[in-house]
Amino acid sequence: MTELPFDETYDVIVVGYGFAGATAAIEATRAGAKVLVLEKAPDPGGISICSQGAICCSAAPDEAFAYLKATNGGRISDDVIRTISNGMAEAEGFLRDLADGSGAEITTRSRGGNYPFPHRETFYYSHVDAIPNFNAQAFFPQVKGRVGGPYLFRVLQMKLETLGIDVRLSSPARRLIYTTDREVRGVVAETPEGIRHFAATRGVVLSSGGFEANDGMKQEYWQLMPVLTAANRYNTGDGIRMAQEVGADLWHMWHFHGSYGFRHPNPEYPYGIRVKRFPDWVPGDNGADMVGADIVDVPVAWILVNREGKRFMNEQPPYLQDTGARPFEDMDTVTQRFRNIPAWLICDEEGRKLYPLGNPAYNDRDVQMEWSNDNLKEVEMGILKRAVTLDELADIIRTPAETLKSTIQRWNDMTVARNDDEHGRPAGSMLPIATPPFYAGQIWPIVSNTQGGPKHDGNQRIIDVHGEPIPRLYAAGEMGSCFGHLYLAGGNIAECLISGWTAGRGAAAEPAS
Repeated sequence: MTELPFDETYDVIVVGYGFAGATAAIEATRAGAKVLVLEKAPDPGGISICSQGAICCSAAPDEAFAYLKATNGGRISDDVIRTISNGMAEAEGFLRDLADGSGAEITTRSRGGNYPFPHRETFYYSHVDAIPNFNAQAFFPQVKGRVGGPYLFRVLQMKLETLGIDVRLSSPARRLIYTTDREVRGVVAETPEGIRHFAATRGVVLSSGGFEANDGMKQEYWQLMPVLTAANRYNTGDGIRMAQEVGADLWHMWHFHGSYGFRHPNPEYPYGIRVKRFPDWVPGDNGADMVGADIVDVPVAWILVNREGKRFMNEQPPYLQDTGARPFEDMDTVTQRFRNIPAWLICDEEGRKLYPLGNPAYNDRDVQMEWSNDNLKEVEMGILKRAVTLDELADIIRTPAETLKSTIQRWNDMTVARNDDEHGRPAGSMLPIATPPFYAGQIWPIVSNTQGGPKHDGNQRIIDVHGEPIPRLYAAGEMGSCFGHLYLAGGNIAECLISGWTAGRGAAAEPAS
């Protein structure tokens, strides 16, 4: 849509103010562009602020390339993988440069890839541990998640403030403005002052996240349903739709980073609540024995059963947050129901006492959810059901009692043998379910973030259905991520920075229209 006159003019417009959008804005400004950042939510940070904030880095780009190529299973072009692998060698230095003068404490630690592909050992993490006079909880009270995300975001935010970049919150972008030749010229946004037409004389960077909170898009692109969103109600695929309007091709819309968790009893609560996070582990080259150097020895208090009372998955796969939702996709074509949706988390009294079973996360000023340390508040709320006997528990969750008891007895026998010969769960994670009372919580697949979206090239230019770049239109972050098959821990955070600086510099370098 070509609409004139414009209300305001900028060189580069960045849509979305998470890690990727912040980085794109910083680098476009450093390249000499006048930049506007439009953010849909009333608070910045997107979904990335809820993360650990650990940036996956590598000092050996060729090794990183080989690993990432293997994990993508042939779904992503080499130029895109090369941009990310090369960028991983620059990411630590980029972070230290951003933080220069802020007093931020930056450390690194080793962290290999999640799967046993060649060169998994090449990766390590860089992260911000502390910032002087900065209390994350007080500064970002709307954020609940892992520790590191607010620290990394604050470093980015301080740089935007230092550079004087114009940021408009509560200002969702609605449409792109473009010529009849589909050359992007600006953005229509709904600001607190009303609808505004912003000109972008050089380019637009779409970094508005995925479609975790768009039920219609999830049902369109995924067989699996329903899938609850974990942390951000504002990621509704807006940038994807805007790019489609000018002819963008899409890729791996099926792929999302997801696990499983609880549903809040209040239907107004907008998020699923993921189960407790455990250390990831790496299977050995011989996957049958599930042995690896990083295998966890952390007890997991539960098993999962479907509506038939049967286990159906390894409850603690190598990277639960990446692939934990996939076993829920089993469809019974006779009954036209997903066999494992919803499932039930089962534990006993000893498991209930171990730790909080749920792990709420969000970037949302209108939400407040704290999970109790002993899980008893959640029993009172009805998230967890309690029963003195397994027969009673089976009756409560409407599962065949004999099947449920047989499943639990079989599980207990395997814990004694320290061998899950049904689904290959790590021996160190196995705990018996034997001490009453017993507990059950209804479990659903949960999406942490989507990876699909507009296809882009190694320069982050969005590609149309004919394989050509759409003039002056760039993507950054998870909106069409480079991860098209298996994910790499810390990879989306690294991608936010790398794709952000690539897109920001690229947009700023476009000739002025």
